[in-house]
Parts: sequence; structure tokens; C-alpha cells
Amino acid sequence: MSKKNAPVAAKKPAQVPPAKNGNGNGSAASPKNGASAPQATANAASGKFEKGYTFDTTGFDKATVVDWYRMMHLGRKLDEKAANYLKLAKGWSYHAPCAGHEGIQLAIGKIFRPAKDYFYPYYRDFLSCMAAGISPDEIIMNGLSKAADVSSGGRNMSNHFAKIPLRIQNRSALTGNHSQMAAGTARAIKKYNGDELVIYSGGESACSEGYFYESVNGACREKLPVIYVIQNNGFGISVPVREQSANTRISDNFRGFGNLLIINVDGRDPFASYRALQEAQKYVLSGKGPAMVHAECDRLLSHSNSDNQDLYRTKEEIAEMLPRDPIPRMRATILEKGFATEEQLVAMEAQNREDIFAAADRVEPLPMPDPSENEQFLIPEPLVGYNHDDTFVSDPNAPQITFREGINHGMRTEFRRNPNTFLWGQDVASKEKQGIFNVPKGLMTEFGNERIFNAPIAEDFIVGTANGFCRYRDDIRVVVEGAEFADYFWPAMEAYIECTHEYWRTKGQYSPNMVIRLASGGYIQGGLYHSQNLDALFAHLPGARVVCPAFADDAVGLMRHALRSKGLTVFIEPKFLYNFRPTSTSIPDDDFMIPFGKAKTRRAGRDLTIVSYGNAIHLALQAAETISKEGIDAEVIDLRSLAPWDKQAVFASVRKTNRALVAHEHYKTGGFGGEISSSIQEECFEYLDAPVGRVASKDIPVGFAKVLEMDILLSADKIAEAARKVMKY
Repeated sequence: MSKKNAPVAAKKPAQVPPAKNGNGNGSAASPKNGASAPQATANAASGKFEKGYTFDTTGFDKATVVDWYRMMHLGRKLDEKAANYLKLAKGWSYHAPCAGHEGIQLAIGKIFRPAKDYFYPYYRDFLSCMAAGISPDEIIMNGLSKAADVSSGGRNMSNHFAKIPLRIQNRSALTGNHSQMAAGTARAIKKYNGDELVIYSGGESACSEGYFYESVNGACREKLPVIYVIQNNGFGISVPVREQSANTRISDNFRGFGNLLIINVDGRDPFASYRALQEAQKYVLSGKGPAMVHAECDRLLSHSNSDNQDLYRTKEEIAEMLPRDPIPRMRATILEKGFATEEQLVAMEAQNREDIFAAADRVEPLPMPDPSENEQFLIPEPLVGYNHDDTFVSDPNAPQITFREGINHGMRTEFRRNPNTFLWGQDVASKEKQGIFNVPKGLMTEFGNERIFNAPIAEDFIVGTANGFCRYRDDIRVVVEGAEFADYFWPAMEAYIECTHEYWRTKGQYSPNMVIRLASGGYIQGGLYHSQNLDALFAHLPGARVVCPAFADDAVGLMRHALRSKGLTVFIEPKFLYNFRPTSTSIPDDDFMIPFGKAKTRRAGRDLTIVSYGNAIHLALQAAETISKEGIDAEVIDLRSLAPWDKQAVFASVRKTNRALVAHEHYKTGGFGGEISSSIQEECFEYLDAPVGRVASKDIPVGFAKVLEMDILLSADKIAEAARKVMKY
């Protein structure tokens, strides 16, 4: 090889030292072991490259190797272009470079089967997404947050690439939570006997999150077809891996997981990485279980544009990485093997630069997102075109069902109607138990364990996998018991929040079609963790419907509507009412449904409007009867839905009675009643003869002893007293 054919990057002998980390583990030289990469040198003068600097291309033809280098070089230059956009203040406000990760990332993109498999990338998967099918134009559209961005139309962060038609999934910036969705999609593949697989990609630091362990545990237990790719560059922003994990080779943390194939590989080497992924693909598609490909990489640059690695890494440490850079090593490999000449590579590299400039010229003039469209795609439109008659009157001579049975009936009829409806949660499919409150009792018996099944006591996993499961088919509907009690839903909040902005974030391209059921509220002497109300929190977050029925017919109608509509619905079930006889009604007709955001007048009156819902609506009705004996004629409005809530009905009642009282069970401070009260003040001020009253439970955790519980929680007497106060003004 002549001097002119030596790689441009190798101007002097280059050592390729083994990567080092906190416990002495080096990079894996092959898919099967964790041996350190050999030291090697490249001699530019002779054009000779010692073993270890160049890559082993055995099994790959010349055209493939050259094209892979073209893609790697294109990715590196486009990555550099992103950094330049930042310097010029032209966009790409968040940029996490992929330099040093190109080997494993190219392999991910090449093993992925577009529009067949499902790929969940993370924010550093620049080259992965390009190799998987996202064009340079589309990459730049995302980086510059253009309206034409195929990922989100500029709604999601830059460097968060997706293309849903190719099944490259859109996910937010919450590190590692897409592992839950990946497991959920893999579960759907298995349920439907599909031949697809799911690829999760993330960094080593995301593996510290509890939900990542939940995902791997669930995938191993269920033998799901998912490959977890861990790109370990040794740093979580500035925190070294030795401060993150007991084992700095992260895959060692998962050695005890059954059914899991673990492959450790040098992620700088695209060919070793591809072989590792081929082995993982074969294993996963065999049905034996999930695989984990742990790829050791170097993060050649700072974590992102907001980070400066010089503040926590020595110059010597940074310099030590440079000879391991996958790009010059790939180039040297091609030259050493004679797959292309220096002139051919220079021409190819020049063409890449021209292609990037041309893509930039096409994209930069494109329009930015239109702020007037911000309110679009908050949540899918509910089912329309059905006849709704809210004059349903229970027939006392017909069989009566309780509130609990109404929820069951609503689910059961929808499970019969749509075979793509599923239910999972804790204790929902345990022989004859089937729910700690017996709400789903009989569903597993009728529909089988394939559609009704138990989940681990891992609320984040329950909700996160439902999000992923829904991606497999548009007609899938998933019901989850988000927690045995609403109080235990808190670990799932990050998965829930992800669900709420899926539809908006993807600009209408994807919606998790889910119903999250939660047994809520007090009056059962449940104490601190069996009496909480989360309704105000759910109603606060945009992107979900929140309903809270309190009668059997409403439970049937709202459950049916939720399961026939696209989108996310939180179905709050006041558990005290499950077998409370005043909630009982006859069974509505098979097509009976209740619109979201439609309140119902439970008692007509002329002097005062009491607005309530859930447990409190029954207390309000009792209070109304009490004060009627004192000459106060109260109208009682049952909201039934909190998001959206029926402002029209409430305002119409207040304009009639000229006084309003809002009663709810949860804390007064920050409670949903404050929203209702404020809206009444804003819209009906000129009609009011008194300030809007509010009555709620005390701002105190619910005590266990019955006397403490009764003092803290809302009661009919407290509502009656608050009503008298409003009337006396």
C-alpha cells in the first residue's frame, strides 16, 4: 500500500489502549467474553495496521463494508453539523453526540427490519435511527424543530428521532422509561403470535432506574421477544459508571435473570456488534426469551451541548479514547483490505458533505410549527354517532346490580364485543379470587388467561407495558388495574405522564388506548395508604379523560364509552361504593353509553347548587335532604367526569339558584373543587348572591382509627353546615 493510500486520520503511530473502568472490566472483544481489546498500532508511513486497530470483516462482502463506512461517516458529519447549528444559534437546542458509539449504532440500524420490527431509540441514537431508515433531511427537520419533523412536528425535543410508519417509536426525554414500552410491545407480539421483535436502546445509566429492572424481569418471566441494547460509555453525564453500579459491566447485574441471553461486545466494532445482534435476534425469535447486548463504547465528546467534560475528565483520559474512534478504524480497515482506494474514500466523504449541505438547504427554509395548532391532538376525539339518552331510569322491578357489578358488566360486554380487549393488574386472575374487590370477577373464567392475567406488584410496569402493548394494533384496548389501591399508583406516575402526552407529542400519530382503573377514596377505615384520592392530580394533567362514576348505570355507560373510544381514560372507582346499595340500578341496554364531560342533575332545586362527584355525591344528597327540612331547596349536580367537566350544566344551575357549593372528598388545598369554584366565579360572578363555598376533607392524612377517619373525611353534616353558611351570606 502506498503512502498516499494511508488513512488520513492516522498521521502518526496510534495506540489503541483497552478501555478502563472502575472494576477493571475491559471492552468485550467478542460476543462471548469480556476480554480487553488488544493494544495495536497504525503506521501511517507504511500503511500497515497491526491487529486490533482494524476490524475483522469476516463474513461481510466488500460492498457492504464500504457502504457501512459511508453511513458511519455520514452520521459523524451530520452529528458535527448539528453541533454547528448550535454554535450558529440556528437550532438543535438539545444535541447529544453519538461520536464513539457508531459501531453498535450502525449494527442496530442494520439488524432492524423497518416497518416490521419495533425500535425504541434513546436520545443518543443518532446513527441508529439513520441506519434504520430516517433520512438526513428528516434528521435535520427534527434537529431544527420544523413543522415537517416526522417525529413530532417540533413538539418533542431535538435529537429525539422517530418515524412511526417505520415503527421507530417516539419517546420523551425520560431516560430509560421506554424499556417498559418495549416490553409491552413484545408482549403484544407474543400474544398475537407475531414474528416481529422489539429493540430497546439506552445508555448504562438508565439501567439504574427501577423500571428498567422491572422491564427486564417481566420480559424474562414472560419470555418476550425483546433485545435490550446497553450502550455503555462509562458516564451518566458526569457520573462515572463505578458510582452508578455495583458492576461496571452493566450486564453482570442481570446474570441471575432466567431466560435472558447476555452478550458482551465491543460497541466500537460494527461487525462484532452486528454478529452479536444476529445472535440475539436468533435467540429472541426462537421464543426462548429476551436478550441483552452490552456494548462498551467511548463517549468521545461531552454528554450534550449543555455539558463540558473537561470539568470532570482529564486530558489524558480523553486522549486515550481517540485511537479507539470507530470512524478512522473503519477507514483503515477498508484501506488495509483493499476494498477501496484513498481517492475513492475521499470522493465518498466529499459526497457525504455535499449531501448534508443539500439536505440543510432543503430543510432550513421550511416553516416552523404553527402555535395556533397547539391545542390539536391533546386527546383523540371520543366515539361519536351513537344515540345517547341520559334519561335512564332504573326499573325497580328488574334485576338490580351494584356499582361494583356495573363496572364488571361494562367491561364484560366490551370484552365480548371486541376480542382485542385485555386486562391485567395485581390479583386479577388468581383462580377464584380475580380482584381484591371482586370487580373483575368472572372475566378470566369467561375470556381466559390469555386476555386476563396477573402482573407483578410493579405499578410502573403495569402502566408502561400497557402503553407499549397498544402500539401493536389500533383496535387493541387495554384495561389495567393501575394499583390495588389508588394510593399505590405513585410509582407509575412517570409511565402515566408519558401516556398523557403521547398523542400530543406525536402530533396525533399514536395514542395509548387504555383505561386505568383505580380503587380510590376512604370510608373503609383504610388508613394512610388505603384512603387517598388522586383525582385532582389526574385532572390537572392534560391528555387524559378522568371519570368518576358513583352509580351502577354510570359505571356501565362510562366504561363502555372509554373502551370504545381511542385515548387514555382514568376510571376512578370510589371503593366504598362498590357494594353500597344506594348505587344500585337495573341493567342498562346493551348500547347504553354516557358521554365524557356530561354531568347529571341528581336532585332539582332552586336555592343552592351543590356540585359534587364520587363518594361525596351520596353525602351531598343526604345533606340536601337534611337542609330541605330547614326550607333550603338544593340542586345537586353529579359531575361524573372531571376531565372534561361539564361547565355548561354547572353554570346553568348556578345562574338559576344564584348560589354554589362545591363538595369533594379529597383535600381542600389544591383540590379539584378550587378549579370548579374559580370557574364559577369567572363565568357567573354577576349571578352570584354569595361567594362560592367549598367543603372537603381536612388537609390531614387519613388516620386509621375510625374516630380519626370520621373527623378527617368529608361528611353529610359538614356539607349541610357549609350549605347553611352559603345561604346565610
